[in-house]
Amino acid sequence: MTTNSNKKTVESNSLITKKDWWQVFRRSCTLDAAWNYERQQNMNYCYAMIPILKRLYGNDKEKMAEALQRHLEFMSCTPHVVSLLMGITGAMEEENANNENFEASSISAVKTSLMGPMAGIGDSFFWGTLLTIAIGIGVSFSTVGSIVGPIAFLLIINIPGFLSRYYCLDFGFKYGVKFFANMDGNDVVSKLTKVASIVGLMVIGGMIATTVSIQIPLEVGVEGAMASIQSYIDQIMPGLLPLCLTGGIYYLLGKNIKTTTILLWIIVISCLGVLVGIL
Repeated sequence: MTTNSNKKTVESNSLITKKDWWQVFRRSCTLDAAWNYERQQNMNYCYAMIPILKRLYGNDKEKMAEALQRHLEFMSCTPHVVSLLMGITGAMEEENANNENFEASSISAVKTSLMGPMAGIGDSFFWGTLLTIAIGIGVSFSTVGSIVGPIAFLLIINIPGFLSRYYCLDFGFKYGVKFFANMDGNDVVSKLTKVASIVGLMVIGGMIATTVSIQIPLEVGVEGAMASIQSYIDQIMPGLLPLCLTGGIYYLLGKNIKTTTILLWIIVISCLGVLVGIL
C-alpha cells in the first residue's frame, strides 16, 4: 500500500481504492461464516471480493455477474492466508477489466492451483503449530486460575492471524498489479493459465484419491486361495472406484441434479451396501 487516504488508490496505476482494500480485508475475516458442504468457503470468498468487483464492473451488469460466478466456485483455504489469493485474483480481475484480450478463465485456474498448497502451509503453521502453542500456554495459566490463560490464548492465535491477513492481501494485490503492468505481451497469461490448470487438475486428482474411499470386501477364488475383489481392482488402477464415483457425480451435476439429492442417494446406497456386505 502506498497511501493513507481512503480516496486514493492502493497503487498509483490501480482503480482499487484504499477503502476497497480495507473492505476486502475486513470481509476476509468472515471466510468460514457461511461454510457449506458443496463449495465450502465460496460464499464468503465471493462476499470479500465484492468491493473490488463493484469498483471494476459496477456499471456492467453482465461482467459483474460473470465475476460473481467466478468467485462462487469451490474454495477451500486456511482463513489466515486466503487474503493472498484475494489480492492476486483482485489484481487479475482489474487486468481483466482493463484488457479485452485477458483470459478470464485464468482467474479460476490460478485460484484452483494455489489454494491447495496455500492451505497446506497455512494449516501446518496456524492449526498444527501455533494453535498447539496457544492452547499449551493458555491451559498452563488457566489451570492455576489465572485470567492470563484465555487472554494469552486469544492473543497468540489472533495477532499473527490478523497480521498474516493484512500482509498477504497487501503482497498479493501489490505484486499482482506490478506483474500485469510489466507484462510485455509475450503470451504470459496463456502460459500461466496452462500451468495453473495442470497444477489444479493434479490437486483435484490427489484429493479424489485421498479423500474418496470405496472398498469392496467381497472375495473370489477357491478355498484356501481367496483374494478380495478390491485387490484385483487396485492392480488394474489404484483409486479406480473413487475416480468412477467422482466422474458419475460430475455427470449428474451436469444434468442439473441437486447436490443435496446426490448426497442423500450416496448415503442411502452406502448404508444398503454395508448392510448387504458389498461395501
